[in-house]
Amino acid sequence: MASEGKNMASGAEAMVRLLQAHDVKHIFGLCGDTSLPFYDAMFNLDHGITHYLTRDERHGAYMADAYARVTGKVGVTEGPSGGGATYILPGLAEANESSIPVLGITTDVSVSSLGKYPLTELDQGALMKPVTKWNGVIDTAERLPTMVRNAFRAMTTGRPGAAHLALPFDVQKHDVPDEDIWGQAEFGQFPAWPSGPNPCDVEAALDKILAAKSPVIIVGGGVIISGGETALQQFAERLDIVVATTVSGQGSLADTHPNCLGVVGSNGGVPATRAVVDEADLVIFISCRAGSVTTERWRSPPLGTPIVHIDSDPEVISAIYATEVSIVSDARLALESLNMALDMSGKAPKGFGGAARVADAKKTKFAAFELLAVSNDSPIKPERLIAELDRVLPDDAVVVADPGTPCPYVSGFKPWRQAGRHFISNRAHGALGYSLSAAMGAQVGRPGSKVIAMMGDGSFGFSCGEFETATRYNLPITFIVISNSVYGWIKAGQKTGFGERYYNVDFNVTDHAAVAAAFGIKSWRVEDPADLNRILKEAIAHNGPTLIDVISQPLQDANAPVSEWVA
Repeated sequence: MASEGKNMASGAEAMVRLLQAHDVKHIFGLCGDTSLPFYDAMFNLDHGITHYLTRDERHGAYMADAYARVTGKVGVTEGPSGGGATYILPGLAEANESSIPVLGITTDVSVSSLGKYPLTELDQGALMKPVTKWNGVIDTAERLPTMVRNAFRAMTTGRPGAAHLALPFDVQKHDVPDEDIWGQAEFGQFPAWPSGPNPCDVEAALDKILAAKSPVIIVGGGVIISGGETALQQFAERLDIVVATTVSGQGSLADTHPNCLGVVGSNGGVPATRAVVDEADLVIFISCRAGSVTTERWRSPPLGTPIVHIDSDPEVISAIYATEVSIVSDARLALESLNMALDMSGKAPKGFGGAARVADAKKTKFAAFELLAVSNDSPIKPERLIAELDRVLPDDAVVVADPGTPCPYVSGFKPWRQAGRHFISNRAHGALGYSLSAAMGAQVGRPGSKVIAMMGDGSFGFSCGEFETATRYNLPITFIVISNSVYGWIKAGQKTGFGERYYNVDFNVTDHAAVAAAFGIKSWRVEDPADLNRILKEAIAHNGPTLIDVISQPLQDANAPVSEWVA
């Protein structure tokens, strides 16, 4: 019941105004019957939020994920009850594990109808709890403002992560006092309230680093998330230290920087770069969990290597490797503190010869790559595609790559000449079908940059319905399909680990260019590598969505930079 003398908004209107109060500018989602009050509020209110209608809820969540990665703002996705909630779940799981704040709002059946077998009844709270940092069902309108504020604060402070709010149909219609509808805009961006390091830990870490002879830094995604690229570059240059990255950490230091070794690990690493890590007498993990892919199943660096570990999440420190010095801190603040401690130490920076070791390793790595990158063979070798793409892409481009063939080749061999977020891949869970829709979120978040989505034809089948979304909004994305009619990663695993016993991994050839053209996308099919450069230039220059279907060498026969097919 409304309180006398108070101005009231409906729950749906309050939700829209609370999103506005947290500086939300874009929402990605799909309509449903339980969402009708929310959509009516979006229609009626002057909120400055653009809603992008998607073709399924899963891809709305992937759009919100990539949008958050390129903007530093919370990504918001929404969908209806029942099947809509189950479709949003994969995107929240990926974002949460990748430390990306994505808010999933799932409308729900009325609280008053629970237990009466209403259509689409589902325990959304239980469903979303394992895959989110913060999760709640708004069972009364009075609790709505506080729960929304709690979700934003939880997503953006500490280790960032995903949140879920279930918004029942009747709660959307009940009254919320205007005075309760407010938010702190600082929680609309991440990281909010970053925590700095203990000065004693910084001193201990610096002493350990300066005492080493051949240290190596391995950087995960947190340096970019925290905006610590400049501080990392300063530290690397002052000590002439090797900086390697995970796939998610690519862009923490420009790949072309003399101290940047590039991606290491079983997905994108090669023997020459692995050797640099294995020979280190100290490894400094920065915002890196040292998981199975980065460490090639905990073999590189070898267990027993002295470790300094910096992370905002204390749970990942010492989880695998015994740690000599730990710094629990935001990555940027930790690096700035290390630089300041170096200033105050009075010690002349000790050069570790990192640039020379990087140069030797990269020379070996790219010599092998370049032999294949000039190949005129058909089907087209992935190395040729990466080399041609690098020639035509502007330095500020964003490439979104699916697992399978695209990720190891882009992460291993596409050099990024600028620091920052220019490469996105869903490394947490590796679901196929991510890049097509995630590229749309990246394009909305960074409209002035050229965005490329790279996928295998397996991923194409997961996501091609969203081509209609790309054409409806005329998003100038270039989609590249590495087409070989096989779930290549699995077939490669069967080849290397199961005696070439191939079972149920091949499928029929699809004319991907024709499918995309049917959605209104300008498309090409490329079988001759000599045509790649010209067609890539045409596609990138086109003012609208484009697709290039590249008939490619099957992954199981390629020379992919992958050491472990089952990581």
